[in-house]
Parts: sequence; structure tokens; C-alpha cells
Amino acid sequence: MARHFTGDDVRAAYERIKGRVRRTPLEDSLYLGDDDHRYRFKLESQQLGRSCKIRGAFNTLMQLTPTQLAHGVGTVSTGNHAIAMAYAARELGIDNCVVIVPVGTARSKLDRIRFYGARVMTMGGTYNEALTLGLNYLDCNELFYVDPGEFDPRISAGLGTVGFEIALQHPKVDTIVCPAGRGGLLTGVAVGAKALRPDMRIVGVQTAACPSLIQSFEDGLCYRNYPINGDTICEAVVGGAGQLAFEMLPGLVDQWLVVEEAQIRDALRFMAVEEQTLVEGASAMVVAAVREYPDEVGGNDVALVISGGNVDGRVLERALSEGED
Repeated sequence: MARHFTGDDVRAAYERIKGRVRRTPLEDSLYLGDDDHRYRFKLESQQLGRSCKIRGAFNTLMQLTPTQLAHGVGTVSTGNHAIAMAYAARELGIDNCVVIVPVGTARSKLDRIRFYGARVMTMGGTYNEALTLGLNYLDCNELFYVDPGEFDPRISAGLGTVGFEIALQHPKVDTIVCPAGRGGLLTGVAVGAKALRPDMRIVGVQTAACPSLIQSFEDGLCYRNYPINGDTICEAVVGGAGQLAFEMLPGLVDQWLVVEEAQIRDALRFMAVEEQTLVEGASAMVVAAVREYPDEVGGNDVALVISGGNVDGRVLERALSEGED
């Protein structure tokens, strides 16, 4: 069982990191909605490192002991979590920072990780293989493993400042739509938003290529490793369910939705061409959910968590070219 966290932990995280991260905009959509429904984008794509992950990284690293910091830190990630940790480690003066990635990780993300000063190591052909090999390496070298929120509540509490911030920014928002992979962000957002607005409605979205959390809840088992069905542009949210999310989310999420990859690519193209905003696949999932299932999303004033903007150029090019067919 993972150690749970509360709204008080999110409040503490908000105070701890607010001088280190940006208060990202909550901007109206130009093309979604109608007279009775308003949609707003919480643009974590404009956050430091271009994703919400910096919030969890700072909240965790700022609570490590001097001994842990002296040994150094490491993680296993397909991109955004690694970028965030590399940036936070640099800003906090942590010299030894190692990031382990699987083969095929987007070059744009690897370049950003290296730019912030972390040492990148490639292990395994999939995230799950990289995780197994990487954890062994980090343990053997006595590096503190910064997990992406699967077990460590400090990560999710930091990510929860996104939901906390939404509730602070606009009192009319009654629903938050958030992407989910292992569930660290969604868990944090739900706890953070409900700390200020207990009646806030929370909608979780997963890709049909890897609905690990939804299947875990249906079967009553936490599938920490879950197969990917076909190609996906949502590499940041595949691979399995997080234990912390599995334990906490059933009482926090009001609606689950699954979107198809074709719908996600169409939403990514919509955001780039119509809304003039670059988002990555995981963020496009929530846009797809609103476009395809507005009645299920519900709400009159809805915030969409645009969790990141580190889109692979090849993915964007393909999505744009498909729109020309």
C-alpha cells in the first residue's frame, strides 16, 4: 500500500514551490463550447520544461535529506518527468542527476534533458524494460529514485498544485478534465482542486491504446505493467497503473472516458491549427474527450488540463498531413 496524501499536503506543496514554478494561464478556448458551455485550457504546456511535471519534481527534491542529495538522484522516464527532474536538480544545485530512458524516446525530449545537465542512459526497448534495468542501476549506485508518482505522494502532491491553482484562478470552473496514464497527475489534481472546492467534478481520460487504470478498477487489480494496443502518440501515459492512483482515485473521479488514437490525433491537429497551441498527445486526449463526448464530460465551465507541450516534430507533422487528406 502506498502512503496517501491530502489537500493539506497539496497546500504545503503550493507554498513550497510557488517561487520556483510558473502560475500558468487558464485561457478560454476560442472554438470549443457554446452559449451554455465554456471551456478553458490550463496551459501547463507553458510551464518550465513545458510540462506540469516540474511541480512534482521540485516538491520532491526540496524535501530530500542532505545525504540523499549528496549521493544524487535518478529516474526512469519517457520524457517529461525526466526533463522536470533535470531542470529542478540543476536549479537546486544537485550535481549527480541520471535519467534512464527506453530506446525510441523522442529526440526533442532527450535534447531538453541534456540541456538541463542530466546524464542520459538508454536501457531497454520499452518503458517497462527500462524501468526494470534502470531501478537496478540506480540502486547499485545509491542514487535516490524519483518515481513519477506511482508510490511517492510528494510527486502527486506537487502535481496537485495544478488543480489547486485552477480552483484559485476561476471560481466558476465546475469540472476539470485531466489526462491519466499511471495516474499521478490526475490523483493530485483531484485532491488539490477538492481541497478548495469539494464539489469540483473530475473527469479522467485515457487512451484506448492503454486504458490501464480503467481496466485495473474494473478487474480490482493494479496492473502496474499493461500492454499497449497498436501505435500511440501518447507515449507519456502508457505502460501501466500507479499504485497510489489505484488506491485513491475511486473516491475522487466522477467520470472516466476512453478516446481513440484517431480522435487524439485529430484533437492535436485542432489545437495546432485552430487554437494555435502546440500540445503533446497526452494533452490532446482531454481535448478529444470534450470534442467527442461533451455530454459525458458535462459541466458548464470546464477546465482542460493541458499537461505538456513537448510534442515530437514527427508526430505533429503526421497529424497535420492527415488533416490534408
